[in-house]
Amino acid sequence: MTSWITRIVKGMIIALGFILPGVSGGVLAAILGIYERIIRFLAHIRENFLENILFFIPVGIGGILGIALFSFPVEYLLKHYQVPVLWGFAGAIVGTIPSLIAESTKKSSRDKIDQAWLVGTFVISGLLLYFLNSLVGTVPAGFAGFVLAGALMALGILVPGLSPSNLLLILGLYAPMLDGFKSLDLIGTFLPIGIGVLLAMLAFSKAMDYALEHYHSRVYHFIIGIILSSTLLILLPNPSNQEAISYADASILTWIAALVLFGLGICLGLWMSKLEEKYK
Repeated sequence: MTSWITRIVKGMIIALGFILPGVSGGVLAAILGIYERIIRFLAHIRENFLENILFFIPVGIGGILGIALFSFPVEYLLKHYQVPVLWGFAGAIVGTIPSLIAESTKKSSRDKIDQAWLVGTFVISGLLLYFLNSLVGTVPAGFAGFVLAGALMALGILVPGLSPSNLLLILGLYAPMLDGFKSLDLIGTFLPIGIGVLLAMLAFSKAMDYALEHYHSRVYHFIIGIILSSTLLILLPNPSNQEAISYADASILTWIAALVLFGLGICLGLWMSKLEEKYK
């Protein structure tokens, strides 16, 4: 029973990676000591299938409870204190960058192709994400949109350091997702997101395992490029995206709070990165 409760609590903590921009579910899973088991299970799903299912059931229950519990305060803070909160989230993302840069060269030295890959990814992904809403509009917050949200959330688990929530903010899916979580919308929100998570996990776990094994440096420079561009876009107003940050009513106190939270966010990101390294 104690083991079940422990795994439920772990699931609740990992749920923060689904909700908070700048927080990676993969990092939290690594800190809590279950990341490698998740990847091993997904990459070799037939091995010890029943044992693994029974192990992860309480983690899944905790994840659902954590999502329902934490959605309330996050939605409230974003609604009433958008600028300081988003700057704090951005700081947390920036704080994880040094760890990702260090991780990118653990298996091979950085070369010119890595540098070009990072710069190219930063520029192309930044332009695509910024003009995405102008080109195709915000992604509709329906069944298909939440399946996409679930797939992005799964990538946040598969790739430690990658936070999907900042992408969801840009795509216009973040606020509707939080609203669905808060209202415990099982059919309209939880189900399609669960389907997206499951499909992405099954589709990309082996591919990610292979890519990290054979193209470790390239993969991480690609991830860093996307993280840098998407973090910058969190802080830039975008008229075509209703969820984008707005500085229209920002006072001096708002800016002071934003800068303080940005600094605290960087400290939090650095601390989380050190924890991940310790518990890998």
